[in-house]
Amino acid sequence: MTINAMTIDVEEHFHVSVFDGLVPRDRWTRLESRVCANTGRLLQILGDADVRATFFVLGCVAERFPQLVRDIASQGHEVASHGYAHRLISDQTAQAFRDDVRRAKALLESITGLPVRGYRAPSYSVTPRTLWALDILADEGHEYDASIFPIHHDRYGIPLSPRHPYIVRRNGRTLIEAPASTTAVGPLNLPIAGGGYFRLLPYAWTHWGISRVNRREGRPVIFYLHPWEIDPDQPRLDAGLISRFRHYRNLGKTEHRLRRLLGDFRFGPMAAVLDVTADPDPVGLPALTLPYLW
Repeated sequence: MTINAMTIDVEEHFHVSVFDGLVPRDRWTRLESRVCANTGRLLQILGDADVRATFFVLGCVAERFPQLVRDIASQGHEVASHGYAHRLISDQTAQAFRDDVRRAKALLESITGLPVRGYRAPSYSVTPRTLWALDILADEGHEYDASIFPIHHDRYGIPLSPRHPYIVRRNGRTLIEAPASTTAVGPLNLPIAGGGYFRLLPYAWTHWGISRVNRREGRPVIFYLHPWEIDPDQPRLDAGLISRFRHYRNLGKTEHRLRRLLGDFRFGPMAAVLDVTADPDPVGLPALTLPYLW
């Protein structure tokens, strides 16, 4: 069976981008924290299935709860970066973004004593407007990025991006891009990567999509989830109707679906897909020169 990548974006339920402005950042430390309990539950679920994953940890979470990061690493999972302050790249200047990713990487490495090779932007916010972020990620020592979703979406996406991992060469820099997984149906790329799609759509959709990519294309899938997505008891925030639907729908079903998924398919960390620990320029990934996507 193909080994797919299991990835977890470690953040609080109130860090989600759709709640920006609704929950002021200066209140974050005064709100009930649920990330340690939820992430601990995910660690147990993964342990039960004997699966190692990649955890993209938010820097502000790591700073507040360093033992959580140590627990992740001590159980054999990869610790990667989700940035520090969970800001969309488009809301930052280049220098602010550089400061954010540098701070997060240094913090995570100081906690684990291990190199941080990967990065995922909040809300997949590497878009045609923010491709400059890839240059900064390479400058700051990241070997791979997992921040592009090759679909049409109202908040993110680069539909013209290749669907499978590839090497980006820009301005003399090299970075592996590992896009969120889709399946191609005619001219459309349809999301099967996890997250909200895993909760909102029937389990059969995810199973069909992963099976299709694994068997028809012979390629692995990169799946993602957030700790708050297995927490049906989290406090409800008074966001708009669409935001509430996207965030709270089927929270009570996620853990069961995840356990089923781990039984139906094989999973490992990002290294199982990209082999970044052995070769930073792996054979088989197409090299593309951006900004061809503009």
